[in-house]
Amino acid sequence: MDKMTRLFLVRHGETEWNRSLRYQGHRDIPLSEEGRAQAEKIASRLSAEQFDSVYASDLSRALETARIIAAGHGLEVKAVPELKETNFGRWEGLTYPEIDKQFHEVMQGWRTNPRDTRIPDGESLGEVADRCWVGLNRVIDENPDRNVLVVAHGGIIRIAVATVLGMDINDYWKIKQDNVSLNVIEFYSENRAILCLLNDTCHTS
Repeated sequence: MDKMTRLFLVRHGETEWNRSLRYQGHRDIPLSEEGRAQAEKIASRLSAEQFDSVYASDLSRALETARIIAAGHGLEVKAVPELKETNFGRWEGLTYPEIDKQFHEVMQGWRTNPRDTRIPDGESLGEVADRCWVGLNRVIDENPDRNVLVVAHGGIIRIAVATVLGMDINDYWKIKQDNVSLNVIEFYSENRAILCLLNDTCHTS
């Protein structure tokens, strides 16, 4: 039987920039009070799960969410820099209308072909996907036949789900990822993966 690693992928809790719809990217914006409350809710949801390891992006909004969940399991959180959100460069701190006004042509490219469109002073989605899989593959390789919690960002989780489903990552925006949503993917040894749960937020209601 194939060895299987089950990844529980969680998006971080809400930040003030999430609430105001500002692009965060690599800006290290902390959780809001609401974000911490959301993290406590998913921690309660996952309290009965048996995790062998916990990983997170090295940005504080992901690390803090992961630590709140991991506390109930007695586990330390391992930071994975490759799981940072997209580097939005000069777009960070701006809203969509502000970006579209100042960088209209690039935004048009990002909407239709983000894989190959590099954001000013930032990344293309293809570059993000490459580093994302470096990090995720390392986590999977370190945890054969284990249950692993990974707390990351909407863009990173969309890339993982789109890739597993064989989608063109240019369409990754079609995958919804709410704050503290839960996703479960089972990774097998023969380059097979199964999406078991997507954007589950029942714990927030």
